[in-house]
Amino acid sequence: MSSPRVRKIADRIKVIVAEMLERRIKDPRLANDNGHLVTVTDVRVSGDTQQATVFYTVLGGETDLVATEAALDSARGLIRSEVGKQLGMRHVPTIDFVRDALPESARQIDDLLERVRASDAQVAAAASGARYAGEPDPYRKPREAEDSEDDDG
Repeated sequence: MSSPRVRKIADRIKVIVAEMLERRIKDPRLANDNGHLVTVTDVRVSGDTQQATVFYTVLGGETDLVATEAALDSARGLIRSEVGKQLGMRHVPTIDFVRDALPESARQIDDLLERVRASDAQVAAAASGARYAGEPDPYRKPREAEDSEDDDG
């Protein structure tokens, strides 16, 4: 488990990187006609604060993924120097960019849930006209009152 200091550094790096990608880095590979392609989703910092891994997602297709990866690699030095300035640390962590697999996993889970819903609908449709086998109430009932009178007499 990471210390509160490491978590605070990770949160601060996340904010710094997101602001840099939005405002300072003017690489056309990081934006499209609608705005920005890249979203910083998480930052994990090692316990000794020497390594920071920035997780990001990209809005777009495969070509956007490749272009964004190249743009982030080329901006790595500028981003690291800005992180060092804003954090005021003696040893600035090295920064690695990793594409976050969460959106793909979420899409797969949504597809699986949709298939389960369709299967449940088929089962419900098949069961709509079904009846129980045997009697409607298959359980034994307590003896009637007339049986108890025979035992007394």
